[in-house]
Amino acid sequence: MSQDTSYTTEEIAQLLKISKLKVYDLIKKGELPSYRVGKQMRVDASDLETYKQHSRSSQSAKNATTGVTPSAAPPSVPGPSPVQVLPVLSASSPLSKSSGRSIVITGQDMSLDILATYLERSLSADRPLRSYAGSLDSLIAMYHGESDIVSTHLLDGDTGEYNLPYIRKLLVGFPYIVIHMLTRSAGFYVQKGNPKGITSWAHLQRTDLRLINRERGSGARVLLDEQLRLLGISPANLSGYETEENSHLAVAGKVARGEADIGIGIEKAAKIVDGVDFIPLIQEQYDLVMLKKPENMPWIRSVIEVLRSSTFRSELGSIHGYDLSASGNVVYETLI
Repeated sequence: MSQDTSYTTEEIAQLLKISKLKVYDLIKKGELPSYRVGKQMRVDASDLETYKQHSRSSQSAKNATTGVTPSAAPPSVPGPSPVQVLPVLSASSPLSKSSGRSIVITGQDMSLDILATYLERSLSADRPLRSYAGSLDSLIAMYHGESDIVSTHLLDGDTGEYNLPYIRKLLVGFPYIVIHMLTRSAGFYVQKGNPKGITSWAHLQRTDLRLINRERGSGARVLLDEQLRLLGISPANLSGYETEENSHLAVAGKVARGEADIGIGIEKAAKIVDGVDFIPLIQEQYDLVMLKKPENMPWIRSVIEVLRSSTFRSELGSIHGYDLSASGNVVYETLI
């Protein structure tokens, strides 16, 4: 094996037959040394071999005490990762190996990519990594210790309140802080000119509409399901309810191509995709959740400083549909 050989995180996951999230967990714990080249994290072949030898030794020692015949393969974690973690690294990132920890930022909005870039500039050692998952799945990832900063825009239909009802139920016993990031308009994507005359949630009762839905766990899916529940509409009666896409752009694209009459999403995507109109129905609150651990407090302060900075607000303000007037405000904070 050449000493110059190195592997990406995807290649490591395939070689070890583990999820990519597990690879990042090994890197985060310092068990698998890594370094950055441009926008990629890489692991040297020699470091991978050292990790494998260590894993085999540990497994052999364990087997010796249990009477199990040792396996030639390193231990693996079966099954796909619930979230996809990708490094966000600038072109100026150093090539030397870093001893800092990784901070996983989970959510799908492009504002999080910009936040990751600002944090990379402001943090001396910690490395921001991006993970793409819906709001509910992101909170579950935090519960399982798989995410450090979670974005969420989940509507509770009974109270009209965003996020806190879900956070309180999922993070019982956790100390956390909720910071407001932005407010944005959500509603319907319809075909250009709105030929079906769709203007309100009540129109979902019509039988002549074909829906394109979002994946389970996304904020848009929760928004739709809450409106259906409040209106007493059975999802089984909504054509296309089981047809899913994983992004606002994909949903808007399906509507633009005439493959659906209606989709749920945010205004920004309608400005990007030709052939769709946007019907605004609600202003949704987009917040960040972070666990209040002692080791987290320095970068939590950095997150708040970035959100309140004029440079960050100016850059994000150039993107259509974002209200940043309350960015950085504390929405809720546990006492401990």
